[in-house]
Amino acid sequence: MPPGIHLAGPLRSTINALIAAVNRLDKSFSPADTISKLHAHKFTFKDSIYILHIFSAVFWLTLMDVPPFPYKLAIPVLYAIALLIPFTSQFFVPATPVFSWVLMFYSNQFLPADHRPAVHVVLLPTLESVLYGANISDILTRFTHPILDIIAWLPYGVIHYTFPLVLAAFLWLFRPPALRVFAQAFGYQNCIGVFTQIVLPCAAPWYEIIYGLTPAAYGTPGSAGGLGRIDELFGGEGYKRTFASSPLVFGAFPSLHAAWVTLEALFLSAMWPSCAKWAWGYAAVLYWSTMYLSHHYLIDVVGGACLATACFYFFVPEELRNGNGNAAADKYERYDLEGRRGGFGVGIEEFASDSTLSDEEETPIAYRSPNPANAQGKGKGGRGHRHTASIASLIRADERAGEDGWSPITGGGFVFPPENRR
Repeated sequence: MPPGIHLAGPLRSTINALIAAVNRLDKSFSPADTISKLHAHKFTFKDSIYILHIFSAVFWLTLMDVPPFPYKLAIPVLYAIALLIPFTSQFFVPATPVFSWVLMFYSNQFLPADHRPAVHVVLLPTLESVLYGANISDILTRFTHPILDIIAWLPYGVIHYTFPLVLAAFLWLFRPPALRVFAQAFGYQNCIGVFTQIVLPCAAPWYEIIYGLTPAAYGTPGSAGGLGRIDELFGGEGYKRTFASSPLVFGAFPSLHAAWVTLEALFLSAMWPSCAKWAWGYAAVLYWSTMYLSHHYLIDVVGGACLATACFYFFVPEELRNGNGNAAADKYERYDLEGRRGGFGVGIEEFASDSTLSDEEETPIAYRSPNPANAQGKGKGGRGHRHTASIASLIRADERAGEDGWSPITGGGFVFPPENRR
């Protein structure tokens, strides 16, 4: 930072995190570097998943009619180029499960109708009535109001599509080891969800409202459901057109809206525990909005949440689930120091990792002054630490116990000159 420029703590932490994240990037554009890394890579059984991705891509690309051949060949060619360039491959390789989901979601519309399973219209409302004693989604749609429409629209139709990118950006800045895991869990969760929707097609509540419980055909256009009221409120037809041309009309179960928000809440709770109440509050509102807008039954929401939870615990290592999003554990808990002083709500400093520079330059605890009055930064309201001197003297005591004249527990401290123990 240039001398004379002083930034606020949260802004400084964010800038330092951004600089560190940019420095971590591989800035090479030479395909030779990627080929060298590939030769040096020791392949394991886990790498065989990429063979499945290749077969899946070949299947869905062959099935794709729009764009037609040979224009659709540009998709694998461009993707291969992105994998060969080190700068782009560091983003595209971890995102491979996400791209597989996007390709599957788009190309499933080209499956011939006579090769598809029958659409289940009665299954979900029947299961909901049996399991929960009533059609919960039908009850929630009986009373509508423009204010409720806005409250449901914001998480379902706006934030839902942007929040994964925002969360990925925060992970990239402040919890780098968790970003690749998030991409895996998010991508494979969506692949499993879309595959389930293809092999077990189910009609959403809007179909029951429009057509009743009559058998459904694959040519039926999708409906915006309650989001149509948002189009009328703002005088547009964006949601009506988007859902009418949806590649997957009968994909009610499981709800990927519920799966997305559940996975996001789990990651936020694990990486930044202070955000847990806000994350799950947002998730609860989105759960409700999926049913209020007549896009999902309650059983769809439960199914999506269970899918996300299963993927979270399957893909996310235990050390990340316990909140260790950085390589080093939180020093305040490790050494029983006085914790950071919290304020109202959640500030950006909650997202900053301990590896980034704070307002006072980090100093190894073993070299901090045992006298708090002499510590650096106290004039600026720096952190006060409990037991700093005693802890500093006990660190690695077993390694230093053999040194002549030193003991971490004796009152004499250093003995000079040291006694001859030989």
